[in-house]
Amino acid sequence: MEISATLVKELRQATGAGVLDCRKALQETNGDFDKAVAYLREKGLAAAAKKAGREAKEGLIELYGHGGGRVGVMVEVNCETDFVARTEQFRTFAHDLALQVAAAHPRYVDIADVPPDVIESEKTIARNRALQEGKPEKVVDKIVEGRLEKFYQETCLLQQPFVKDESVKIADLLKQTITAIGENVIIRRFARWELGEAA
Repeated sequence: MEISATLVKELRQATGAGVLDCRKALQETNGDFDKAVAYLREKGLAAAAKKAGREAKEGLIELYGHGGGRVGVMVEVNCETDFVARTEQFRTFAHDLALQVAAAHPRYVDIADVPPDVIESEKTIARNRALQEGKPEKVVDKIVEGRLEKFYQETCLLQQPFVKDESVKIADLLKQTITAIGENVIIRRFARWELGEAA
C-alpha cells in the first residue's frame, strides 16, 4: 500500500515519532491512522520501559517564574548525555514540567514518594467521610480506594493531567519524551515557592 507523505506528516505531528517509524506504523496498519497511533504508542512504551533502567546523571535545572514573580519553580530533570540536555526538545520538556508545578502545585514526584503516614492519614479521612455520608460498610473500601486515587492525581506530579493537554498524564508525557529522544529521562525533584506562604 502506498503511504502519502501528508499522512506520515500528520502522524508525526500527532505522536512526535520519527518519520520512518510513522511510515512503518502506517504500512503495518494498512494506512489506518488511529491504529497507527496505537501501534506507535505500544512500540514507544516498550522502548521507554527498556530505557528506564539506564543511568541518567546529565540534564538541567529549569527555573520558572509565574504571575510577575509571585510563584517560583525549580525542577531538576536528568538524562543520559549532555548532548540531549542541550536539545530544544529536552529543554521544552523541562520547561513544561516547571509550568506544571507552578500551575498544579504537586507535592511529590510520584506515588512512591508519598510518606506512608500521609497515605494512612488520607485513608482514615476518606473512610470517616464515607461513613459520615452514610455509605454502606461493604462499599467503603472501594470509596477509600477511589478517593486515594484522586489524592494521588492531585498531589503526585506524574499522576497529574498535563495543564496544556488534560487528556495526557505527566507520566505519559515523560514516556513520550523518552521515546522521542532515545534516552532515559528522570524527573529528579522540584521545589515551588509562592510569595507570602509559610515555610
